Amino acid sequence: MRRAVLPFCLILGACAPAARQPDTASRAAPPHESTLPPMKAFSAPSPLPPQRANRDIMRDFVDLAFQMESGRALERFSRFEGPISVRVTGDAPATLMADLDRVIQRLRSEARIDIRRVGGGIGAANITIEAVSRDDIRRNLPSAACFVVPNVDSLAGYRRARGTRTTDWTRITRREKIAVFVPNDASPQETRDCLHEELAQALGPLNDLYRLSDSVFNDDNVHAVLTGFDMLILRAYYAPELRAGMTRREVERRLPAILSRLNPAGDRIAPRFAGPTPRAWIEAIQTALGPGTRASRRRAAARDAMRIARAEGWTDHRRAFSHFALGRLAQVEDPAFARAQFMMADRFYRTVPGTGLHRAYVAAQLASHAIALGDGAAALGVLEPQVAVAERFENAALVATLKMLRAEALELENRVAEAQAVRLDSLGWARYGYGADRAVQARLREVGALSPLRGPDG
Repeated sequence: MRRAVLPFCLILGACAPAARQPDTASRAAPPHESTLPPMKAFSAPSPLPPQRANRDIMRDFVDLAFQMESGRALERFSRFEGPISVRVTGDAPATLMADLDRVIQRLRSEARIDIRRVGGGIGAANITIEAVSRDDIRRNLPSAACFVVPNVDSLAGYRRARGTRTTDWTRITRREKIAVFVPNDASPQETRDCLHEELAQALGPLNDLYRLSDSVFNDDNVHAVLTGFDMLILRAYYAPELRAGMTRREVERRLPAILSRLNPAGDRIAPRFAGPTPRAWIEAIQTALGPGTRASRRRAAARDAMRIARAEGWTDHRRAFSHFALGRLAQVEDPAFARAQFMMADRFYRTVPGTGLHRAYVAAQLASHAIALGDGAAALGVLEPQVAVAERFENAALVATLKMLRAEALELENRVAEAQAVRLDSLGWARYGYGADRAVQARLREVGALSPLRGPDG
């Protein structure tokens, strides 16, 4: 399940007033009716290879494969055996098929999984991806942006089987039929992100681990598409040395040789052995960033998360994320304190491999504060290397926001023509990242309102 959390990329809001925005996508405003530049798309993927030791990855694999997010243990290794077919049902948005074909091609070439998309009716595929409304998803799982269920092939089938043995993951070893439910009225990027995470969980791990800095198997929702680490985990999942139904010990005995064969560079990296993540910290972070919680309770939960992080002695990305969450929620009441938290977050992220994308988010926060203070040069210095990072990780919403911020910083430096060109270039990315024209225009107004050159309405 991909959680409907306060997204990592909601970065402004503190330095300028922002009204509640309407939905980010509209079925009544298809791409060809847009008044904005054409939607942009990413070129060939270039994921970074894993940057951690195989001994760490082995522990990650086992914890991902033999435990649920809830903490329930899985007694047996679970996967598909044989070729895997995928079909799409429901009212799919225009971008879904292209994004699905792209991730399937990556799964075939990078994870070496025998998977393909098919047509056909009910029962025609191992994995059914049903495109439904966000309201339909929330009616079934209020905290989810999208989710995956075994042994059904439709949302109606899930409603009938919910709470029964049929949909109990702990009773499944050999996977045969799985349904993935993704939103058809969200932005193209949100739907794509759901495709990546839920398809990966349909194929492989059912758990998420906050200790993973370079993975979609992490409830912080930082990574939008499957990473090099994720593809290695999925490739190991379908290694011929493993089979559905194995015990944890049987898998552990085979993993060292599998990882040495698939990731020989990992044998030459020293292990870091990140400690476990306490349930109290997880609950505090989910309260701070989850839906349906009043602002004062969010801030208190963020402070609890920071207290736990310090008590644990963390110096990794979890400590950094605690600072980021606290800064994010303190922006309106105390911008100076928030900025200090973002700077602390960046300090800790710098020490952890695989956190380039995290630092790009932090840079956007710091740049927004510099722009609000009228310091265009400082904002440009922070933003300069980050667009390429966001592009490599295929985060169009972040690319668009970074470019919008850069345009405001350029105007502060009286580089008006350059600012106009950068702002125009941001719009194609924003159409993919934020969806409908009104959502793109709302983001433009929010970023523009940061600048002291504009009035309170941007």
